[in-house]
Amino acid sequence: MRVYASALQWLISPNHYLTSTEFKFKDNGPIYNHTLATILVEYASAVYMSDLTELFTWTCSRCNDLTKGFEVLELIVDVQHCLQAFVGVAEDLNAIVIAFRGTQEHSIQNWIEDLFWKQLDLNYPGMPDAMVHHGFYYAYHNTTMRHCVLQAVKRATEMYGEISIMVTGHSMGGAMASFCALDLSVNCGAHDIQLMTFGQPRIGNGVFASYFSENVPNTIRVTHEHDMVPHLPPYYTYFPQKTYQHFPREVI
Repeated sequence: MRVYASALQWLISPNHYLTSTEFKFKDNGPIYNHTLATILVEYASAVYMSDLTELFTWTCSRCNDLTKGFEVLELIVDVQHCLQAFVGVAEDLNAIVIAFRGTQEHSIQNWIEDLFWKQLDLNYPGMPDAMVHHGFYYAYHNTTMRHCVLQAVKRATEMYGEISIMVTGHSMGGAMASFCALDLSVNCGAHDIQLMTFGQPRIGNGVFASYFSENVPNTIRVTHEHDMVPHLPPYYTYFPQKTYQHFPREVI
């Protein structure tokens, strides 16, 4: 069970990824802002809350500190697929914030074991030779998630104008957040998008990673060296075109 320890610990302590004062930058990319990361990890943590009334009214135990005063515009719950997300506006950031929940604790072991053998099985629309993980793609595009998120973003834009959009999530929530950020950029014409995920798995091949970094350049993936999830699905050196690769930028 040790390979699951850091992922489970994160559910209890969201600052698990941010306790160090020294950071390793694995590749070139946007500038890492630790203060912003500390704020966004609180949003990524709050979306796990099960009391929907407290979450929507932003009165839950995790809905304070650096996220105090956040206005939830849409709370999205897909019971059938066990998915949850929210869209709202943070006045202090002058931004729309979208947060996706990751895998629930009771199912994370089976989910991680599944990723050990899962291979690429879906072509990403409009991107030749780009392949992605069907399950992660489906979770965002083929459930209630996408429609509700886009409608909420549209409503927020009508209310507050063209402000920044920040997308976040932990583990599987990070995978969904990535597809959301790409969707907003490619299909919705959004320009000022920031993506910051925590402990997310790989979601596509190298070609997809290149497309992604071109379309969502302001991306940070925060990882922990003892977390197994960012190393899944596995990378196979002998099959670079048919295996999963991360897009930049990684902060360890």
